Amino acid sequence: MTDPIRVLIVDDHAIVRKGTRALLDTEAGIEVVGEATDGREAVAQAQRLDPDVILMDLVMPGMDGIEAIGAITAEQPEARILVLTSFAADDKVFPAIKAGALGDLLEDAGPEDLVAAIRQVWRGESWLHPTIARKVLQEVSSPASDQPPTADPLTKREVDVLQLVAQGLSNQQIAQELVITEGTVRTHVSNILGKLHLASRTQAALYALREGLASLDET
Repeated sequence: MTDPIRVLIVDDHAIVRKGTRALLDTEAGIEVVGEATDGREAVAQAQRLDPDVILMDLVMPGMDGIEAIGAITAEQPEARILVLTSFAADDKVFPAIKAGALGDLLEDAGPEDLVAAIRQVWRGESWLHPTIARKVLQEVSSPASDQPPTADPLTKREVDVLQLVAQGLSNQQIAQELVITEGTVRTHVSNILGKLHLASRTQAALYALREGLASLDET
């Protein structure tokens, strides 16, 4: 039997934490292992519990979500963090992604989207809502990385994979689409991130969208 996905919920509003926990407690294969009320507590809980996925609110008193993401990923580079956002906090999404978050979810998203996003982030894949992506892209004027892409260009197959990553497809879905193995997809994704000096699939998706290699209309 597969172990459940262990989730840490971080939000300064008790009603949000309790509501999210109540929802996830009904979902087979997901276990809420802890809650945190602010960024500092989130960092401590992440170290103590080593959860599979962290649901992170961005707007909190004291240490906010972006600071907490940076602190957590500095100590636990493999941490899988899904940020919860609202339209009022859109300007914080890209900094959160740069800090190490794998994706974002609107706070008014339905239960199905929440569960799907948790499962996808747990697999190490990004979850980027098209509505958020449009606003993020409007504000992105600098390169996705402080370093220029490597002189070694992406191969045609790597571009194919990057375009599908930007559409939000999982490794399994990309493998099926291109008729290759998941292991080959993982290798291509790793090569893409290395050549573009990017840290995550989410950054790669933003890069592809900004450079015109993919369109949000395709998602």
